[in-house]
Amino acid sequence: MTRIFTYVAAVFLLALPLRAEVEIQEVTSPGGIKAWLVEEHSIPFTALEISFKGGASLEAPDKRGATNLMIALLEEGTGDLDSRAFSAAREALALETGFDAGDDSVSVSARFLTENQDDAIALLRGAIIAPNFDQTAVDRVREQVLSNIRSDAQDPGALASRRFDELAFPNHPYATSRDGTADTVNALTRDDLFAAKDATMALDRVYVGAVGDITAEELGLLLDTLLGDLPATGAPMPERVEFAAEGGVETIPFNTPQSVAMFGHAGIQRDDEDFFAAFVMNRILGAGGFASRLTQEVRENRGLTYGIGTYLVPMEHGEMILGQFASSNDRIAEAIDVVRAEWAKMANEGVTQEELQAAQTYLTGAYPLRFDGNGPIANILVGMQMQGLAVDYIATRNDKIRAVTQEDIARVAADLLDPEALLFVVVGQPEGLE
Repeated sequence: MTRIFTYVAAVFLLALPLRAEVEIQEVTSPGGIKAWLVEEHSIPFTALEISFKGGASLEAPDKRGATNLMIALLEEGTGDLDSRAFSAAREALALETGFDAGDDSVSVSARFLTENQDDAIALLRGAIIAPNFDQTAVDRVREQVLSNIRSDAQDPGALASRRFDELAFPNHPYATSRDGTADTVNALTRDDLFAAKDATMALDRVYVGAVGDITAEELGLLLDTLLGDLPATGAPMPERVEFAAEGGVETIPFNTPQSVAMFGHAGIQRDDEDFFAAFVMNRILGAGGFASRLTQEVRENRGLTYGIGTYLVPMEHGEMILGQFASSNDRIAEAIDVVRAEWAKMANEGVTQEELQAAQTYLTGAYPLRFDGNGPIANILVGMQMQGLAVDYIATRNDKIRAVTQEDIARVAADLLDPEALLFVVVGQPEGLE
């Protein structure tokens, strides 16, 4: 199966040059399910991406981990097929599937050959509409989740991230891991898994992207077959939450020669008119690898870390700008001082024209490279829909990057970046930190 799709992907790259120009059709199935489609008939296979908005953030506190466990069990059998039989049927059809759970969405991915389309969709439908959630499989996968929870409890990075979220979003699902805790996961029943599926996988929150050897009419019929029997509505969305943590440093003792630091503060919404200016600014500040200021100052000039990066995190119900690095226990305090200084410098001085041009060149040049196959394009189509972007976004995105000016970044940096508001959560045995 892997060889088939490796070959198909390679041929696809020859058939569709790497360019951010795709013709998107907006499709509505006879049953009213909407999708975005890019037809590509030169290769006989189709990639399908399906996302349901809501995700693990829909869970009650005492059911934390239900969505994650439910999603992990969708490939464990349906109807007369147990886990092994389902896997064998999928292999025989050369069907690739993937299921994933996030805080704000759950997603389903499928790659299938045109000649096997009907049988592949029938198998996938069983997993989505009528999973068995056999108790033997539930117990086995539950133990895998519990193993991950135990592993995270010994991972400095996971500990830092978990505590940061607790401080940033108290009393909100974002404050806790979507894996759940040992107590909540152990308490989950089969009924909880069916309830989690109905809460998250419903027609009022579904987004679909399809790319490949399929017409709009065929896609519409496929979607009604695959998804039409899902619940009409899912659970209510959680409330919006503001970043609540104050600036400062919190340390968590952990026996390790290196301390891990997670840092950040409130961010910017994806639909904010200044988002592109913030996006370019962040490339220059910390998201540009060796081209970023933080890498140059913290790693290259002072040797305080092996790597550091920052990220804009515009979630569905809240937003952050985050960063992370690791440093030796005796130098972590110095690294934090340098981060704060660079944060303040960007806020006070903005960027140079040379930095802006370099960032714009990279961001516009790298964008077409994302369109390197049916699967990635289908994933992009779903992401665009979930973010409320227009169907012409692919054609106009680079123009928005090029339109960002030094003045835009200076204004946005002054408004967004606040070194005094930075929260640092440090896990290790740091020296020189209160």
